[in-house]
Amino acid sequence: MSPQAYLVAAEQVVALLEAPEVAAAWGRPSALAEMTVGGLAGHLAYQIFSVDPALREPASSSAPIPLLEHYGRAAWIDAPLDGEVNAGIRAKGEDIASGGPSSLVERARTTLASQRTGLAECPGDKVVFLPQTGWALGLDDFLVTRLVELVVHRDDLAVSVGLAMPELPEAAFDPVLTLLARLAARRHGQAALLRALTRVERAPAAINAI
Repeated sequence: MSPQAYLVAAEQVVALLEAPEVAAAWGRPSALAEMTVGGLAGHLAYQIFSVDPALREPASSSAPIPLLEHYGRAAWIDAPLDGEVNAGIRAKGEDIASGGPSSLVERARTTLASQRTGLAECPGDKVVFLPQTGWALGLDDFLVTRLVELVVHRDDLAVSVGLAMPELPEAAFDPVLTLLARLAARRHGQAALLRALTRVERAPAAINAI
């Protein structure tokens, strides 16, 4: 995946974070259960902040795992809403947002500007160790995970404050579509995914990827 795909999505996210509707609703409940608009904004901005260590740290000597395996191992998938993992995610989002909307936007804008240079200088096959998981990914695969988070949660935030989001260019949307389709097929089976996309009369009740 081209780093430009991540940068395009991140730029749209920063623009959303800057929207006055987000600041006005900061302390209100978001579209996600038990998460305020500010906490969701913090979680969304974290996806940008989390790229910095991947660029800054030396390449890992660990063998990277495949992207689908990364999601197969992820502790947060199917974790209960009130479980430790999700409670920790919500708390971290609130903490990141604790300085208020202006501070968060300024940090996100500054971070993204520096990443434009950093990503241009960093090889896509660099191996990135993820201390929060205990395994490594190739940089390109890691950026896909950030891209998915940005695309999914920008929609959550936009819905929370009554805004519509512009469509992404194909280069940014296609990696998200491909990954989510593969995860949905792994979870529900190929037939279920095909029927959901082509046979409404036989479509399953759920085809969620995560």
